Amino acid sequence: VILFTSGTEQAPKAVALTHANFLANVEQALSLFDFTPADVMFNPLPVFHAFGLLGGLFLPLIAGFRTFLYPSPLHYDAIPRLFREQRATILVGIDTFAAAWGRSAGEDDFKTARLVVLGAERVKEATRRIWKERFGIDLLEGYGATECAPVIAVNPDSLNKPGTAGKLLPGIETRLEKVEGIEDGARLVVKGPNVMAGYYFPDEPGRLRPPKDGWYDTGDVVSIDADGYVTILGRAKRFAKVAGEMISLAAVERFVHDAAPEHIHAVVAIPDARKGEALLLITNHPEINRSWLLTAASRLGITNLLVPQAVKVEPEMPLLATGKIDYRAAQRIAHHWLASQSAPADYSSP
Repeated sequence: VILFTSGTEQAPKAVALTHANFLANVEQALSLFDFTPADVMFNPLPVFHAFGLLGGLFLPLIAGFRTFLYPSPLHYDAIPRLFREQRATILVGIDTFAAAWGRSAGEDDFKTARLVVLGAERVKEATRRIWKERFGIDLLEGYGATECAPVIAVNPDSLNKPGTAGKLLPGIETRLEKVEGIEDGARLVVKGPNVMAGYYFPDEPGRLRPPKDGWYDTGDVVSIDADGYVTILGRAKRFAKVAGEMISLAAVERFVHDAAPEHIHAVVAIPDARKGEALLLITNHPEINRSWLLTAASRLGITNLLVPQAVKVEPEMPLLATGKIDYRAAQRIAHHWLASQSAPADYSSP
């Protein structure tokens, strides 16, 4: 199979995945979960997405239970109803969609669910609360990359550790590489039977570029605890250096999401005349400004270092077809916003 990466930060890449990659990843996942022929998978993710293809199609077919494919995760009212009608037991998705399904669902729509596994983005506490309070379900978070077919780690239902992306799958070797300026985490590089055959690039059509010595650089900064649970701290590219401090843009987004969970937020780095870089929040929340953010940070016990220095309200947030934020488009919004400012960029005031 050739799949394309999501393109959140750069142009999508063509990823070549072999039968062996997929079969290995299925077996790795099966080592952490117990499925039966009575299970029914409900997969509303597109199968051009690695998680939808592996988790929602290949895994149930190989493990020997039924799967129900639905063409769009955006039909928030239809999906809970269809889940109930199919008497499904397993649901796969991502946080953005799961939050909407949870809010739209009737009281009994997910009563047959025993596993809800989310990946592709961090699971927010607000989403966990919706599912726990409304349906009594503990969401299971996983982590992966298209290049890894895609699952790298997942929380098993019997050993769920909320707030982490789960346990590394068996057979995956890891290498943690130091990132300058970041003390609490390291860049994750992985190797294993599920790692891709390689990339195809448009400037070299037909030439497969395998990962060097079988190692794939995820580009993610993580910490791994003694039990093998992975915590994602952010993309290595998504750190900003503000007045000499390395700030995770993902951590800033988490703080803003916790303060305003009903809206969509993206944080990007912008030039600052005195501090090198500053943080710009792009949000579809019409009432957020710097004062609002400072008040929210104080309430949540968040350091002011994580408070964006500027806010751009964008009613139509840029999203990819997978539901992820399109950070390339967000950077373009930031560029146009900066160009529209009458004064030179200087966000050094407190």
